[in-house]
Amino acid sequence: MHANDTNNGQTRAAVETAVTIKLGLDAHADQITTCRQFDGRLPQPAQKLSEERLLKLVSEHRTQGHQVYCCYEAGPCGYWLHRELEALGAVNYVVAPQRWDERGRRMKTDQLDARALCQRLDRYVRGNTDAFTVVRVPTPEQERWRALCRQRATLVKERQRCELRGHGMMLAQHCRGGPGWWEAARWQELAPQLPDWLCADLERWQQQAVQLQTQIDALTPRIAAHSAGQSAPKGLGALTKALLDAEILDWGRFTNRRQPGSYGGLCPSEDSSGLRRRQGSISKHGNPQVRHLLVEAVWRMIEYQPDYPPIQRVRVAKGTRARKRATVAAARRLLVDLWRLNTGRQTAQQLKLVMIQL
Repeated sequence: MHANDTNNGQTRAAVETAVTIKLGLDAHADQITTCRQFDGRLPQPAQKLSEERLLKLVSEHRTQGHQVYCCYEAGPCGYWLHRELEALGAVNYVVAPQRWDERGRRMKTDQLDARALCQRLDRYVRGNTDAFTVVRVPTPEQERWRALCRQRATLVKERQRCELRGHGMMLAQHCRGGPGWWEAARWQELAPQLPDWLCADLERWQQQAVQLQTQIDALTPRIAAHSAGQSAPKGLGALTKALLDAEILDWGRFTNRRQPGSYGGLCPSEDSSGLRRRQGSISKHGNPQVRHLLVEAVWRMIEYQPDYPPIQRVRVAKGTRARKRATVAAARRLLVDLWRLNTGRQTAQQLKLVMIQL
């Protein structure tokens, strides 16, 4: 037999024996619980592997010519595992966390989660895109930039906690510090009016608040500079635009106007059946950072965008509840309109938005 015929026969045999392998991964810092499925067979019992052993297993399957699909939940372990798996030739999906107990058995273990992920992955590969929600994986540069922006948000939250703890201590002693009590000038006026023991305890929170604010002030211009030279609706601001861009990553990821609103968690919840339809408060099933930034922007735009239709509805709303609902609706509309602006679907004039150069 000719050598070429022998090589062709070996190639055909390798192709015929090649299988599709699905790996459901429950990733933790110390181990990765892995459930493996060959083609359409039942998943194998889950086993605990180290990072090195998992990557070696995937590499062996790829060397044998098998197609490997993997998935794991987005979480504190980040995206390094995704990049390692993709580098080995596997197709990996980072999915949004959810409850995988479909039968409501109130059982949750790493093995059960890995098996559930493997079964959902099998459905997804077969074409059922509702099996789970795939998370968009940022590039390393985007991930670093977003981490910096989120670090500022964390510092702001910690500074607010220091301020609130001080408020609580003063209120317990029938004292009121007022907004910004921790700021240097205000603290010098307030400290002599407080009991010595209370002043000593409050000073710890005051010093922490000042230190945190110093770090926030150092990060703010660095982040805002990202928007320099760009245009944005008046009232949005360079800092807010930079923070939004860091969370969205790519405005082109959305294909219709419903997707931006859903991503921000600004769509109303619903409980409907038959002829009855009932809509409730917003679902909050989305990115909380985007939602908070947009609601804050709407309150500023009340002054700077009087002709913007959603802002007009906020202005005419009567009562606290109606005003809040109108504000949330305006935030949802603003997110959709920002998508339209950034993808070139509509102009600012068509949307009745006043633009400024940052």
